Amino acid sequence: MAFMFLRETVRTYRERDPAARSFLEVLLCYPGVHAVMWHKLSHALWCANLRLLGRFSSHIARWLTGIEIHPAAKLGRRLVIDHGMGVVIGETAEIGDDCYLYHQVTLGVARAQGGKRHPTVGNNVIIGAGAKVLGPITIGDNARVGSNAVVLEPVPADTTVVGIPARPVDRSPIRDRPAGTKTRGFDPYGIPSDGSLDPLLHDLDELHCELAELEARVARLAIEQVRQRQLTAGQPAADQPAAE
Repeated sequence: MAFMFLRETVRTYRERDPAARSFLEVLLCYPGVHAVMWHKLSHALWCANLRLLGRFSSHIARWLTGIEIHPAAKLGRRLVIDHGMGVVIGETAEIGDDCYLYHQVTLGVARAQGGKRHPTVGNNVIIGAGAKVLGPITIGDNARVGSNAVVLEPVPADTTVVGIPARPVDRSPIRDRPAGTKTRGFDPYGIPSDGSLDPLLHDLDELHCELAELEARVARLAIEQVRQRQLTAGQPAADQPAAE
């Protein structure tokens, strides 16, 4: 069982990472693989009520890999942690199948409280480098979280969010994609590669256009006001030649 899990995980790394040249290279040189395998041991100890041993095992894994995963966290199959350094996955975090996490990702808490405190991540989710997903929120299936985003609200399925705080980026839904396509393609670092704008830049662009329109209206009103004053005073309008 453990061998099948390991084989499946290594195969996923080789499929998604073009730098992975062989099974042995991934097995020996990828800290994400090591962290996930250590977590299986730590999680088994935790579930057997050997809490201290579970924590100690996870501490060793953190020391060896630079990836901190609480032994109580629940990880799905074929999880890829790319580069991995600085990744933190909290106690009540849950991650679905076929997810992809980059370095310095945090699945943490937004406030001190009991019970469920960490995010629940769906299937086929990509979370970019440096992203912070905080609180007992849900990240829907096929969602994308851009690098350095700070996510404090739930993210619907098939949605890409970027920015601080994270906001959705308009993208074509899966139903508008070519026939036979069930899920989105792979977006490195969770960043849209289809020309989608950062929502903040989009809003600023709209404000700029609105301001330009208002300035043009004010200019037209000023010209009209001058023209009315000239007509009232018996003078030719500014855009009309004086009578000879």
